[in-house]
Parts: sequence; C-alpha cells; structure tokens
Amino acid sequence: MYLVAIAWLYVTLMMAVAEAAAPNGSLLGASITLLLYGLMPLSIVLYILGTPARKRARAARQRREASLAPASWDEPDAGGHSAGGAEGGRVASVGEEAAGVADRAPGR
Repeated sequence: MYLVAIAWLYVTLMMAVAEAAAPNGSLLGASITLLLYGLMPLSIVLYILGTPARKRARAARQRREASLAPASWDEPDAGGHSAGGAEGGRVASVGEEAAGVADRAPGR
C-alpha cells in the first residue's frame, strides 16, 4: 500500500516540476498541482484504507482495558446505599423546605 502511495507522490511531484519548469508555467500552478493531484487525494485514500487497522487497534485496546478493569469498575454505584442522606431524615419536595430547615437558615 505504501509503495503505491510513494509512487503516486513521485508522479505528482514530477508533474509539479514540469509545471514549474514550463515556459508558461508558474510556481503557483506547480503547488496547486502537487496539492490537488497528489497530497489531497492520497491522504483521503490512505485514510480510507487505514480504517480496518484503526478498528482492530480500537477493539484490541478495549479488550485490554476490559481485562485490566475490576468487575465493578463499569457500574456507577455498587455500594448498595444512597450517596448522601437528607437533613432530618426527610427529603424536601420541589420548591418547599423541610420542616425546621428554615429555622436554622442564617439571617433569620
């Protein structure tokens, strides 16, 4: 795969040199030739052809991480109890305060 890519870059480089060396050619035309005929299409093709290798690497990394992780690592809360208790043992409704909480508020 890389041999074809190197050969394609060589061909487009020679096209750019021919464009720059031509009597009515220019360096701008040569750089556009190199970019639009060489680097841009080649980068797209190499990206598409490299997709299976990236998928294999990602799957291998996920398998490796799964084998190293503890059994309860992916569970959000394996403790079996609530994260924090409410004041006074009661939870206030939305928009209301629990009984006695307003009495302890600062400034009252």
